[in-house]
Amino acid sequence: MAGIYIHIPFCKQACSYCNFYFSTSLGQKDQLIQSLLQEIKQPSTWMGSNHSIDTIYFGGGTPSLLNRDELKAIMEAIHERFEVADNVETTLEANPDDIQLETVKAWMQIGINRLSLGVQSFHEKELTWMNRAHNASDAKQSIDIILAAGIENISVDLIFGSPLIEDNTLLEHATYLIEKRIPHLSCYALTIEPKTLLHHSIQQKQSPSVDSDQQARQFLLLSDTLQAAGYEHYEISNYALPGMRSQHNSSYWKGKPYYGFGPSAHSFDGIQKRKWNIANNAKYIQLVTSHQPFYEEEILTPTQQVNECILTQIRTMEGIDLSLMEKKFGESWPTDLIQKSQPFFKANTLINTPDNRIVLTREGKLFADGIASELFF
Repeated sequence: MAGIYIHIPFCKQACSYCNFYFSTSLGQKDQLIQSLLQEIKQPSTWMGSNHSIDTIYFGGGTPSLLNRDELKAIMEAIHERFEVADNVETTLEANPDDIQLETVKAWMQIGINRLSLGVQSFHEKELTWMNRAHNASDAKQSIDIILAAGIENISVDLIFGSPLIEDNTLLEHATYLIEKRIPHLSCYALTIEPKTLLHHSIQQKQSPSVDSDQQARQFLLLSDTLQAAGYEHYEISNYALPGMRSQHNSSYWKGKPYYGFGPSAHSFDGIQKRKWNIANNAKYIQLVTSHQPFYEEEILTPTQQVNECILTQIRTMEGIDLSLMEKKFGESWPTDLIQKSQPFFKANTLINTPDNRIVLTREGKLFADGIASELFF
């Protein structure tokens, strides 16, 4: 089984913190969708044989900017090219300002059965500071509309650790979502990415920077609060009620194969081959339509494969499966990894579980990326 990721590189406006590839100009939208359909439909031996598809994910950018017919055409192209499972998890990222009852019902009619809602905050000043296109009222109303339409599989994005959000306000946001029984939450620390509006604003002393102590405190506050309410903290940034994990994102952390279509989209064969499309709308359109190469690719070395396994698995609540690592890469790698982990065992940021896994502790989750880099070979 494999997943499909569709990158829709358009947004109404640029959020101050975002460094994903997107365009606020919709002038090339029709051409890009035609090129996207061409990419999906064209035969390729890159992944070997075609895999059966069990997840489809429309990301961006803002996929909810597409109309029903555009989304339907993409879905039909996928079903024409691939064998798609009957119960395929099909996620659409959407912003609250795009949510209307008729729109959600139209999405459901073409097979969308999961929505990932980019709320980020219910705090008016923070939303303005982030340059979001919606307000707090829009955010709450959009959740009610989605539930009324009949989609229960909802994920909500929250950002914590911004200079404008206090602990008690963040707790109010989490409590609201808990009371709504939103089954999945993705909670991200605000990061200052180079070349973003926020980065420039901080450099010019127009905005305060983030406080790492505040971010750590709020991370633990969210983790403790959501777990007490019955959510699994199943990945560093993700929480789910039992049985409601994101199947698509989980495939990344498990190293499963996936196809990526659209500008800047990535693909992985599940073993050693990666490719990524050019991150430029005009060049993507020109290259696809003229049947020229529009992507780069690489073959991962055995060491790179091991390091990717460490990087992705350590972020999950199940941790690094040493028995599986031995089967995939050979018995020396787990032994060496145990040795490299000794300082973190002593610091109580990692534990070696009885079922032969290396797992982050509560405190260790605060340093996940740093720990992973220290474990790399």
